[in-house]
Amino acid sequence: MPQTLTAPPNTLRILLSLPVVVSAMGFFVDVYDMLLFSIVRVPSLQALGLSPDQVSQSGTFIINCQQVGLVLGGILWGVLGDKRGRLSVLFGSILTYSLANIACGFVNDVNSYALLRFVAGVGLSGEIGAAMVLVAEILPKEVRSYGASVVAGIGYLGAGAAYLTVEWFDWRTAFFVGGGMGLALLLLRMSVFESGLFERLKSRETVDRGNFLTFFKSKRQLWKYLRCVAVGMPTWFIVGILATFANEFGQALGIPDVVKPGRCVMMIYLGMAVGDLLSGPLSQYLRSRLKTIALLLGGNVVLCAVYLFAGISTADGLYLICLLIGFCTGYVAMFLTMVAESYGTNLRATATTSVPSLVRGTLIPMIVFFQFLKPSVGTLAAAGVLGALVYALAFWSLSRMEETFGKDLDFVEK
Repeated sequence: MPQTLTAPPNTLRILLSLPVVVSAMGFFVDVYDMLLFSIVRVPSLQALGLSPDQVSQSGTFIINCQQVGLVLGGILWGVLGDKRGRLSVLFGSILTYSLANIACGFVNDVNSYALLRFVAGVGLSGEIGAAMVLVAEILPKEVRSYGASVVAGIGYLGAGAAYLTVEWFDWRTAFFVGGGMGLALLLLRMSVFESGLFERLKSRETVDRGNFLTFFKSKRQLWKYLRCVAVGMPTWFIVGILATFANEFGQALGIPDVVKPGRCVMMIYLGMAVGDLLSGPLSQYLRSRLKTIALLLGGNVVLCAVYLFAGISTADGLYLICLLIGFCTGYVAMFLTMVAESYGTNLRATATTSVPSLVRGTLIPMIVFFQFLKPSVGTLAAAGVLGALVYALAFWSLSRMEETFGKDLDFVEK
């Protein structure tokens, strides 16, 4: 049964401690760099001399390359996080994506662009999982959900920073800014200490750490892992389909003004920042991770239906709906906290880092399915069918997951 937890009197000091602040800033840079291509996709490819049709095809190709990098990197960094430590992942991943993003500012052809976004994806996949695990293991369980909310709430503001940077500067400069912020972050990371739970686990040489194949050793472990992935899928249906292709949805809705995908991405992530900041207190009030996620997902479904089928007639109306959708997508902090709480210390980083990366990777089949359906049923109906499948799978998976609120994290997976 979920426990009734009372926050300690020094809660504010704990939430403003260096590990939480640095993790939040790291997630901020991660979100900035991860979403930057979605924002500059059209202007950057146009600057390379591509036609409108080539922009669409090449943009999809590059996004897919980035997503493949995120999947592979999530597994790599997750395993390293349990074998070598949470901090080693944070250093390695930040250095990788920072250098890759700086290099993106010099690209002049699609293939180089795709390769660098793949490398950046590999690097970006390590930040969020390692940060959430570190915060979950360092903070007292009474304020764990608050800490996760602070990290995600501040982190998602990186999307707004990315959009404003592109508005103020050209797309090449935006990549330089992202890479520079990442390198600066490395200096802050040097002041953060390793998780005590992991340090104690290292002395137990008989415990198998970071074995990714453990997730496939039994049906129970496999389904547990896949359910975690399924619950996160709606986040990338929102960002990767509804926001990234918002210009196409604007045309299908008959909106006379040009809808900017970058602005839609920014509005969604601003909404997510607020939603994630509030999801922690809501989880504490309800004494439940599952109920918090279910409530936000329910609102998400309704707003997605409004986005696609309510006949929105102006670009500003679409941007407003994106903001509201983002708010109801702000369950990521509790989702990742629940994943971290579901696995023992010897597999916690592997699970919490690889799950969101695989979630991002599901965008590839989602895009393929969406593009396949568009010619026969139209843009709006194709997204509607895809969304129905994604949300049905998410709710089904959530209904079969354990409640982890107040769970003690000092255990290992057998």
